[in-house]
Amino acid sequence: MTRRRRTIRMLAAALAALFLAGALSACGDDEPSGGGGDGASLPAITVGSANFPENVLLAEIYAGALEAKGATVSKKLNVGSREALFPAMQQGDIHLLPEYTGALLSFVSKGTAEARDTASQVTALTAQLPAELAVLEPSTAEDKDTVTCNKETVDKYSLVSIEDVAKVDDQIVMGGPPELRSREGFGLPGLKKVYGIEFKEFKALDVAGPLTVAALKDNKVNCANLFSTQSAIAVNGFISLDDPKGVVEGENVIPLVAKDKATPEVTDTLNAVSAALDTETLKGLVKRVEVDKEAPADVAASFLTDKGLGS
Repeated sequence: MTRRRRTIRMLAAALAALFLAGALSACGDDEPSGGGGDGASLPAITVGSANFPENVLLAEIYAGALEAKGATVSKKLNVGSREALFPAMQQGDIHLLPEYTGALLSFVSKGTAEARDTASQVTALTAQLPAELAVLEPSTAEDKDTVTCNKETVDKYSLVSIEDVAKVDDQIVMGGPPELRSREGFGLPGLKKVYGIEFKEFKALDVAGPLTVAALKDNKVNCANLFSTQSAIAVNGFISLDDPKGVVEGENVIPLVAKDKATPEVTDTLNAVSAALDTETLKGLVKRVEVDKEAPADVAASFLTDKGLGS
């Protein structure tokens, strides 16, 4: 009996040791993996983007900067418009997005916010965003919505500003993404409210992409919604109209992040990216993607390396 008890005790001790070793091993598997740096203090993050080249590029920059710190990053790029992305953020399917101060505030406030400058926009966003989301430091890089027309239309109607369009709006076919039809702020409702414009026709195209550029170039639309940093404007001789009444808000690039992912290291990393971005730099990066046809991930990596933010 004594030998039997001793054998049982030995087996029990061995099983306990195996259990403890397995538990410790399982804890080690929870640590995130990534690039250089100490990833243990960084959460796993899913970075998303809208479906236009600049936003994809910015998402790649955010992702690369976090990976360089050791974060485990997954990407959901070219998802679609803000109307699709924002619910995905609220549901936790995406944790980080490159956003634009004015457009995001207009979306969140349903076009009621009066803030025009960056500081007041950030203050308003902080107050109006859902509790689970936050914005970090904005960059000085700005990419505004524009009403851009082909030269034929500008010459025919002597257009200089959006205000001039109101005088001939029954002759103007406007192009842009489908959501422009219903968006407050910069959208058909906003253009009607601020300038009294009711276009002859609106053609739903893509988000300032190849369909929109081709339609404008071929005069299938007279004017369209393009972005101020787009290389296509200068390359095709298009003309962006002045906005004397300010229907277009300030549009600084800013990270929108899930609060539970905004650890101090994540925040510091993304704020460093914002500090390194300005409008002229962003234009140059966008040109490399749109005109030179470089991959957004490659352009992002070179930018991060140049700024000392890469791995």
